[in-house]
Amino acid sequence: VERIVTNKMLSAQADRVMALGEWEERWQEDRTGWHQPQVHKMLENNIEKVLAGRSQVKFFFPLCGKALDMKWLADMGHSIVGVEISEKAIKQFFEENNLSYSEEMVPALPGAKLYKSSARNISLYQCDLYNFSSAIEGQFGGIWDRGSLVAINPRDREKYVALITSLMDKDCRYLLDTLLYNPELYKGPPFFVPDEHVQNLFGKSCDIELLHSIDALTDRQKAWGLDFFIENLHLITPKTN
Repeated sequence: VERIVTNKMLSAQADRVMALGEWEERWQEDRTGWHQPQVHKMLENNIEKVLAGRSQVKFFFPLCGKALDMKWLADMGHSIVGVEISEKAIKQFFEENNLSYSEEMVPALPGAKLYKSSARNISLYQCDLYNFSSAIEGQFGGIWDRGSLVAINPRDREKYVALITSLMDKDCRYLLDTLLYNPELYKGPPFFVPDEHVQNLFGKSCDIELLHSIDALTDRQKAWGLDFFIENLHLITPKTN
């Protein structure tokens, strides 16, 4: 019965599509309610679980926006690679954090631009996420997925998971933030991604641990017409067999 309910709920958003241009438009118009003006508490509270004693970890930030989490990790000595479609978001990241940066084309990614911090190990690629691959920057020891899996079009999830798992090195620790609510009341994004769905997407190749489940309902979600809004944090690691 649970599976039937989950499938019914997933189908409520299955055909919802946001074009890349719409995301760029939201940045242009400053309609970026998902951006947090501080380091994300879920990352801060679980950083030890992600680092697992490692230093100088290479982190991947899919759909990075201008997340302050990137500078926070870079200041600890880790290196950051992000992918974002909005040039405005990338430039704001560097400018708002007083970081000087360089701009270059990426021969391996036609149409893409690479923005690199001069003083910190931060490289942000302005391109379509699905054009990115391990051929560009190798694999990663850490991934912070906040507002990425929940933002992509639901029909692209298998493609997304194939990309993300191809970017994970054997010791990778991938922190994934998902959201639970009634998708029949709100069309998204952010989209509804239940735990069983995370299991179906990643379970073949990875171990998944639910670290936290918190009530994240605020006036913002109430304005969407929601009466519950749960944020779940998962730690995903490649199976060792």
